[in-house]
Amino acid sequence: MARRCELSTKAVMSGNNVSHALNRTKRKFLPNLCNVTLISDALERSVKLKVAAATLRTVEHRGGLDAYLLKEKDENLSKKALLIKQEVRQKLAS
Repeated sequence: MARRCELSTKAVMSGNNVSHALNRTKRKFLPNLCNVTLISDALERSVKLKVAAATLRTVEHRGGLDAYLLKEKDENLSKKALLIKQEVRQKLAS
């Protein structure tokens, strides 16, 4: 499975380890991913997602999973998150 946050665009970045002698070797910067269960108020159920710690703070700041999904752009979300967003929109519309 890809090391990518399902709610934001955070993914693996590449760069260099730089020694004191300025020798450079390739390395990877991994996002701080957490397997979390978030509760959707509109759907009245829980959802398991792989989310970066920084994104989790943003979800709490915006007022929960539903508010975050409705405000976030579609191109930043994974397929699973897009389906949840669509369900939330349908539930709130009815």
